[in-house]
Amino acid sequence: MRFPQTGSNIIVQSYKHNGILHRVWEETIILKGTSHEVIGGNDRIMVQESDGRQWRTREPAICYFTADHWFNVIGMLRNDGIYYYCNLGTPFTYDEEALKYIDYDLDIKVFPDKTYKLLDEDEFTLHKQQMNYPEEVEIILRRSVDELISWITQKKGPFEPGFVEYWYERFLQYR
Repeated sequence: MRFPQTGSNIIVQSYKHNGILHRVWEETIILKGTSHEVIGGNDRIMVQESDGRQWRTREPAICYFTADHWFNVIGMLRNDGIYYYCNLGTPFTYDEEALKYIDYDLDIKVFPDKTYKLLDEDEFTLHKQQMNYPEEVEIILRRSVDELISWITQKKGPFEPGFVEYWYERFLQYR
């Protein structure tokens, strides 16, 4: 698999199961790019929704994408600590256009004290029916929720103390 080069500026695109473009983040600077993981940084970037709405992120963020797991993690640096927004979705792919993944609705929000909340189960149930998610996908996603919660409680990967801060310092060197 191809992967973005360190220091390059890429677009991130999420899709829904039916192939429709869901959301586009205008720019993310690649801090580490391998065939297995991509770590990027951005700050106050424009986000385009599929319905045409646009909004700007409010704070610096470190994004963690993996080719081996069905989730990605965004660590947002706020005044009162680091918040994480975790998207359940396919492992990433990358082409010259963008880093891409399919978003499967379920999200986990993690607070600075490492408590967390599973979000959007109703949206998942609705889209599962509307888009006919295969049973195998649902099984993978439920396992991935458990795996992600395990990472959070074990402080593994992007939840490891100092991870977001380290990559944020690297991000500042490219700005």
